[in-house]
Amino acid sequence: MDQPDDRNDRDGRDGSDSRDGEAVSRFVERFAAQLTDAGMQRMAARVFAQLLASDGGAMTSAELGEALRISPAAVSGAVSYLTQVNMVSREREPGSRRDRYVLHNELWYETFTRRDQVLSLWEKTLRDGAATLGTDSPAGTRVAETAAFFEFLQGEMLAMMDRWRDHRKKLGLD
Repeated sequence: MDQPDDRNDRDGRDGSDSRDGEAVSRFVERFAAQLTDAGMQRMAARVFAQLLASDGGAMTSAELGEALRISPAAVSGAVSYLTQVNMVSREREPGSRRDRYVLHNELWYETFTRRDQVLSLWEKTLRDGAATLGTDSPAGTRVAETAAFFEFLQGEMLAMMDRWRDHRKKLGLD
């Protein structure tokens, strides 16, 4: 059985040279900059964007280093962060001692679902804080409103994720 040709996967091309490698690199850097502006660590954002732009959604440390022109230590730090926040996983390359870093399936759905857990924790802490501060005090009122906002946001996110699953089916992505 033929193996897929991923020799150019690291720079976002599919092996047929149908993509402009420089344009792909510009996309990776642009999206990484936007992720960094949103709060993600810079090198993690670059590694994530490169994985996202690769056809296989998986690359070795060496491939990432070459594609992004960064050191093995920079790759290691970035993938450690991305693994910790469950955006990528580490898999052993079959028949090799090399690891491949792989994007999770349904990455955005999983990421936002985990955010739901964080929102629940924050909401509970804020409600406790509002009770501690006194709901009739300005601080207690402000903290209670913040808790109510997170409760609302959580409900909206759950409903939105249900709609996303339905939308994926309509698009034939399941």
